[in-house]
Amino acid sequence: MASKKHDLIAVLDFGAQYSMLIARRVREGNVYCEVFPHDISAEELLKKEVKGIIISGGPASVYEEDAPKADPKLWQSGIPILGICYGMQLLAKELGGEVKQGKKREYGKADLTIDDQSNIFAGLDTQMQCWMSHGDTVMALPTGFKQLAHTDNTKYAAVGDPQKKIYGVQFHPEVVHTPKGIEIIKNFAYVVCGCQPTWTTANFIDDQVKLIREKVGKEKVLLALSGGVDSTTVAALMHKAIGDQLVCMFIDQGFMRKNEAKKIDDLFVNRFKVNFHNINAAIRFFDRLKGVIDPEQKRMIIGENFIRTFEEEAKKLGQIPYLAQGTLYPDVIESAVPGSTTGKVAKKIKTHHNVGGLPEKMGFKLIEPLRLLFKDEVRALGRELGIPDDIISRQPFPGPGLAIRIIGEVTPERVKILQEVDDIIVSEVKKAGLYKELWQSFGVLLPIRTVGVMGDKRTYLNTIAIRAVTSKDAMTADWARLPYELLEIISNRIINETKEINRVVYDISSKPPSTIEWE
Repeated sequence: MASKKHDLIAVLDFGAQYSMLIARRVREGNVYCEVFPHDISAEELLKKEVKGIIISGGPASVYEEDAPKADPKLWQSGIPILGICYGMQLLAKELGGEVKQGKKREYGKADLTIDDQSNIFAGLDTQMQCWMSHGDTVMALPTGFKQLAHTDNTKYAAVGDPQKKIYGVQFHPEVVHTPKGIEIIKNFAYVVCGCQPTWTTANFIDDQVKLIREKVGKEKVLLALSGGVDSTTVAALMHKAIGDQLVCMFIDQGFMRKNEAKKIDDLFVNRFKVNFHNINAAIRFFDRLKGVIDPEQKRMIIGENFIRTFEEEAKKLGQIPYLAQGTLYPDVIESAVPGSTTGKVAKKIKTHHNVGGLPEKMGFKLIEPLRLLFKDEVRALGRELGIPDDIISRQPFPGPGLAIRIIGEVTPERVKILQEVDDIIVSEVKKAGLYKELWQSFGVLLPIRTVGVMGDKRTYLNTIAIRAVTSKDAMTADWARLPYELLEIISNRIINETKEINRVVYDISSKPPSTIEWE
């Protein structure tokens, strides 16, 4: 929550996958930003004394009958506005312009020519790369607006009415594929809105510590610990807020990395010296997943059984009303659970076990202090809280563990295969000095057997896909161009050291259109 001493930019969420990413980019400029439902009233925004409004993109078309709209009073509120993609089309239509389906859809990178180097384009060169993702386009501008930038395909790639401080861009300045996009967002915040860059992660810690203390009082909190950067950062934050009222618990569902349970035990018992409980629930989880191959069903079962196990184990420790977990905003966005996001029109990508996978009735009240943060913001927070770099720099590992990297049924035998493969991939990536450069690197066990020949004998064994991606925030990701020599070493080791594998393939798809994890 923002302190009143910080300027506030509001993002109105029209269901875009990137709404929170916009907020993330504004915060990169040290200006506080919050995401609100698209139909929040202008009166409420004026009460909050917002310095600027950014209208997000979205999956709808503005000329559809049920297209989501903003409060009409917004346009006369005097608050500076920046519309992105759908947001630009919406403001153009609402203010008297014309929007139609374009003759040619435009997805991916495009060369942008800037026609006016003031305001949102202040200090930028006349040529830059941008990222487009639209089928509709603005055909005629409202009165008072002028063209600010164009591409070969889109005449009105950026428009504005400087007198009213209302601007629109058809491209997405919030994604990394628009390399100078952060400068456009900063220009909107600093030049157009007059914001001061005063918000930092240290402010966030102070605000959250205060909120947690107010919410929890003298009660105990059970923390769902995985040993990754997210839950470890929550542990440090919660411990700073409530000290010994915090109880940390690790549930070993049987799908963790090789020797992970022992490493976590050593870390939290011997190194961090917190109130820690290690629960082995592998039999329960394998039993519940028997015969299940649908990825959504897997996630729902794992999510429910995490909570049920925590409930049962917590009862043994006395009265603990709160459960804290390291949920991040990408989990919330992709799950698109009604009521769980600020967006009312977002589309579900997949159910995360800690968001959409939670049962409707739980014996806990949830505390999720990182719910509005991205991974790199959490890492910055963790460093601020004094967490060692070897924890902070760990690659993300999914809550459902290797279960969602095993396509098809999850069995102890298949988990064992993937644990060995994962250990080989991670150790070789580290040996090559690439671990910190990659967002994630892991193996996926496919439900495919193929013919091979080993020692003059025919084999008919499993296939492994290697997945390695680069990313800044997990909202978009590119497949990593790993050296052929490294891929060769990994492939040879997997086939030679894992008897059940005779073929290794490399995943060269990016996000979007794929996701980082396969399930």
